[in-house]
Amino acid sequence: MNHKIIFCLPGNELLAHRLSQKMNVEPGKLTMRRFPDGETYIKIDSEVAGKEVLLVCTLHLPDDKLLPLYFLAKTLKEFGAAKITLVAPYLAYMRQDKRFQQGESITSEWFAKLLSSFVDELITIDPHLHRRSNLGEIYAIPTQVLHAAPLISSWIKANIPNAVLIGPDSESEQWVSEVADAAGVPYVVLEKTRKGDKDVQVSVPHLAGKTDKIPVLVDDIISTARTMIETIRHLRDAHLNAPVCVGVHGIFAEDAYLLLKSSGASRIITVNTIPHETNGIFIEELLLPVLQQ
Repeated sequence: MNHKIIFCLPGNELLAHRLSQKMNVEPGKLTMRRFPDGETYIKIDSEVAGKEVLLVCTLHLPDDKLLPLYFLAKTLKEFGAAKITLVAPYLAYMRQDKRFQQGESITSEWFAKLLSSFVDELITIDPHLHRRSNLGEIYAIPTQVLHAAPLISSWIKANIPNAVLIGPDSESEQWVSEVADAAGVPYVVLEKTRKGDKDVQVSVPHLAGKTDKIPVLVDDIISTARTMIETIRHLRDAHLNAPVCVGVHGIFAEDAYLLLKSSGASRIITVNTIPHETNGIFIEELLLPVLQQ
């Protein structure tokens, strides 16, 4: 008998359904809605006593999700769930990992403490570990970090064999080189200067001998998309082929997606860590070996 059950927060139904089918695990039944005053109502409609709950909730727009996630996890435990494993393909609040100015809150640490207080394990994909070497530095629960690079390499190899990969900055070089090597294609890395959230200047390295190739811009997070848009402008000025844009986490803040679409990209592809119409690389096969342990 399978003692696992899968629940999800609204917006995560497709991934939860696919995992449930592939794992042959019972989908949990849940009633969740908002009262007219904005407060959350939750009712668990499945038996959870003694079961391991796989709770699927990707954490973009985290401020809207945190209280419902907290209420659901605490209620599952109240009704006897033996363990709660949070499957959060995108992990929020990793940016502010240092106090840059006096008085700032290091929100990554507080967010980690909060999640650690009501779930038993965390599984995520390519968190933004900038000044951290691993999640264990801030999370008090077991964590597993999975990587989308092999999925992206396979997609590029299958769809764009004549590619040259372009990484967003020097920090990305190790990751981009791994993707390029596995796909069997060359790569270059941008020189980037960020002056603000929406003010990014980039310089594109010399692409001599690669003008016949399809540029593939790869990044772990597409948020404002300003780096990709600025890079596309440089490529267009150099009369290079229209690029393909690939991102692991497609946040697309505000009007970022529309601006990127109109900037001259031939195609925009994201991994389905965050539901979006650009999803074309899928994480189910990455998650299954870990979730079936």
